[in-house]
Amino acid sequence: MLLWFVIAYWVISVGIGLLTALKVKNATDFAAAGHSLPMPIVTATVFATWFGAEAVLGIPATFVKEGLGGVVADPFGSSICLILVGLFFAKPLYHKKFLTIGDFYREKYGRSVEILVTLCIGVSYLGWVSAQIMALGLVFHVVSDGAISQNTGMLIGSGSVLIYTLFGGMWAVAITDFLQMIIVVVGLLYIGHELSVMTGGVMTVVNHADAAGLLKFFPENNPAAILAFIAALFTMMLGSIPQQDVFQRVTSSKTVGIAQSAAILGGLLYFAFAFVPMYLVYSGTLIDPEMVGSLLETDSQLILPQLILKHTPLFAQIMFFGALLSALKSCASATLLAPSVSFSENIIKDFFDNPSPKKMLLIMRITVVVFAVIVTVVAMNSQLSIFKMVENAYKVTLVGAFIPLVFGIYWKRANPIGGLLSLTFGIVSWLLAELVLPGFIVPAQLLGLLASLAGMLIGGFLIPQEFLKKGLARRINQQ
Repeated sequence: MLLWFVIAYWVISVGIGLLTALKVKNATDFAAAGHSLPMPIVTATVFATWFGAEAVLGIPATFVKEGLGGVVADPFGSSICLILVGLFFAKPLYHKKFLTIGDFYREKYGRSVEILVTLCIGVSYLGWVSAQIMALGLVFHVVSDGAISQNTGMLIGSGSVLIYTLFGGMWAVAITDFLQMIIVVVGLLYIGHELSVMTGGVMTVVNHADAAGLLKFFPENNPAAILAFIAALFTMMLGSIPQQDVFQRVTSSKTVGIAQSAAILGGLLYFAFAFVPMYLVYSGTLIDPEMVGSLLETDSQLILPQLILKHTPLFAQIMFFGALLSALKSCASATLLAPSVSFSENIIKDFFDNPSPKKMLLIMRITVVVFAVIVTVVAMNSQLSIFKMVENAYKVTLVGAFIPLVFGIYWKRANPIGGLLSLTFGIVSWLLAELVLPGFIVPAQLLGLLASLAGMLIGGFLIPQEFLKKGLARRINQQ
């Protein structure tokens, strides 16, 4: 019964996504929903994009092992990211009416930086989208009681998400996000109520977690622990800002006020609701401590699905897996679309001589297919946990794209040379630190971030402005 429900729900939701394809007439509709989305839809898609595999499966599993301090990156860092976007980035980026975040880097720093940043963004999405595909495979494997292998489940999940993303683009993502956010909220709150009855109430679970030391947030008072804490926070909080999916929600909004408010409200909703799956998973330590202990040693991501299957009635299982599938589909479709649009617009487009809107739409759709195949292969071969795949995804954009974005908006001395030095210094320093200095007291991404800042300052202060006005800056822009 549960498997048939999952199949029925999957078919209906894909059908709804395909219906939205009727609204897609050109590349702008596909990439930014015609810059016309209202406040409720934008808020929902901000929330739904972030509330994916890591929120339902990855974060709770990490919390049970490491406590609140172990999940500083997400939901703490990711929620602050969205709030910062609403406060400081939505307005200046919205008024530009760019199609992608890469367009900003091209206008400010030139073609070389545009290409490099777009490549960084594309690489960063490999881990994030792969985590969603991996989780979809896990769900199909669990609800079929092993009849569908996890790899087969990944193929089914990625293929069906691809179908409506391919045809509906941002319209499909936005409309399905809105409907699926409702299912996520209602479903998980219902499960929370069911488990609370079994545990004796919310405060019983909270007090038990506190007694186990899992509510300790701040790190130990030593340099290594403090720097690791800051690095984890910065990776998601700052590295997530220069991302195409975040930018798409800004530029798809009908007005700049909606862009700002929806980012802030979506961040607050995500932060509040991300604790529900943590509560559900930790409830398992009271309801079935033997099962939880066993899965902590093997695959902690299975704790919540197995808890629901073993200790709740069929209706509760339907509500949970409906909510879980909604969360995964929303996040997967959004994160599949974002890098595909960015790569098409900022790299592939220049290989064609002024392509028409319809031709650009075809290019974007082909790129979506190619990227879907790549992330599915990565997901099927990755040994990382869902949480680590998502957390690691943002290191490259933290060290390569964040400083050029901030300084490009707010610093008048930011220039093409500074942008190129910032990106190059950041990426090279980070990679060298990862390879040569593993286990160093300062995490590699913090070294890369500092190097990126140094490159920007060198370009802004040490290179004479008169020199920039001459041929070198122009040549960088033309490359």
